[in-house]
Amino acid sequence: MARPTSATIHIDALRHNLGQVRKLASGSRVMAVVKADGYGHGLERVARALSGADAFGVAALSDAERLRAAGLSQPIVLLSGFDAADDLPKLRELSVETVVHHPAQLEMLEQSDGEPIRCWLKVDTGMHRLGFAPEAVREAYSRLSKAKSVADGIVLMSHFASSDEFAGSASDGRQTREQLRQFGEATADLPGARSLANSAAVLGWPDAHGDWVRPGGALYGISVVDGKTGADFGLKPAMTLSTRLLAVNRIRKGEKVGYSATWECPEDMPIGVAAIGYGDGYPRHVPTGTPVLVNGKRAPIVGRVSMDLMSIDLRAQPDAKPGDPVVLWGESLPVEGIGAAAGTIGYELTCSITRRVRFVED
Repeated sequence: MARPTSATIHIDALRHNLGQVRKLASGSRVMAVVKADGYGHGLERVARALSGADAFGVAALSDAERLRAAGLSQPIVLLSGFDAADDLPKLRELSVETVVHHPAQLEMLEQSDGEPIRCWLKVDTGMHRLGFAPEAVREAYSRLSKAKSVADGIVLMSHFASSDEFAGSASDGRQTREQLRQFGEATADLPGARSLANSAAVLGWPDAHGDWVRPGGALYGISVVDGKTGADFGLKPAMTLSTRLLAVNRIRKGEKVGYSATWECPEDMPIGVAAIGYGDGYPRHVPTGTPVLVNGKRAPIVGRVSMDLMSIDLRAQPDAKPGDPVVLWGESLPVEGIGAAAGTIGYELTCSITRRVRFVED
């Protein structure tokens, strides 16, 4: 019998979320960010579902190759930019646009011959990861404009560090306001479309939508706003991670459960054993009490999650039996909550699903 652990990808949810992004940013074109294998949902599967997007954003040229091989013809933008001059012929071959964030890339473009490549000039407004400092933007823009290998229509872009902190929050969005100010000053009077908004900015910073928005997690129904789930913004989760109970055991009061005997039964009780663990991508370090759904009802994990199995307190479900369904996250159990229990975000959890999990489209 095949291992019962599966990740069900809800195609209609992906399409719904793209529609919701379009409603929220009605004046903007949408670049669907499908990096990290579509945030763990499957690159080609996601791209086909989101074929109504105006462009795709990827982090690796190999992802662009996969999209073209799958028959996707939309513009593709290499968000981390190219690494070497040898990448430029491949960009041309695949008709891929590229982010330019460093002087070394300017030099490679200036020395390149061939069909012009469309470029997105990245401004570092405070993330301090990739991008030109505000005072260097005009020179970089001028050099790109003059380079024969650069196509007309340079797009100006930046990336927010704290756009999940909305106006009215404890910080009142100070960093995002400052980034908007710096971007405006650095790019004033420069021609070209603007792109700043990631998922959180799509949801909470309408003034930042610009000509292009670049949603990632929102397309998969996931929020990174503290205390909020995607459903709070009209989004639907695109993944349900599920498995089944392998056993239901009666364990006596005082007996220990799991590795290192970290949890003790407070009474004689049923313990369910489910076929999922960190070998499937479920986080090992979630604490006792983290919920799952057994037969659609919440039940807490007890003890340590192991590589292949987890233990579940079934006192509230005395009729549970082997074969009963267990949901780890999905519509009725948001992945954001499991991420919070694990000290991380939902993005990391969906990106961490391993190859032994069976993927199913719904």
